[in-house]
Amino acid sequence: MHDAPLHGRPTAAELVAAVAEFLEHDVREATEGQVNFHARVAANVLRTVERELLDSSAADVAAAVRDLGYDDETHLAAGIRAGELDDRATELPAALRVLVRHRLTVAHPGYDAT
Repeated sequence: MHDAPLHGRPTAAELVAAVAEFLEHDVREATEGQVNFHARVAANVLRTVERELLDSSAADVAAAVRDLGYDDETHLAAGIRAGELDDRATELPAALRVLVRHRLTVAHPGYDAT
């Protein structure tokens, strides 16, 4: 996602970041109670969207899923439930680590920094 932006500047990630910053600072400093809380939640959601837009590891996830022989995570999950990967005990955990690390990077950055 680090290619040239389709529609120039500001990029979608920059727009999302600007709104998140507005909520984090201007709105939160000017409000309290429920509005303040909802501004915080909205800013957190926008920061997650920003990280997703800037994320470059989605290709790693797609490759890990493809390497197991599936088109997407939904089909992979169905294959796991059906026992189709029971004989691939070394490959599956490695692929799942890639998927989980990707999700944590977007949803909770720094979680696996230890």
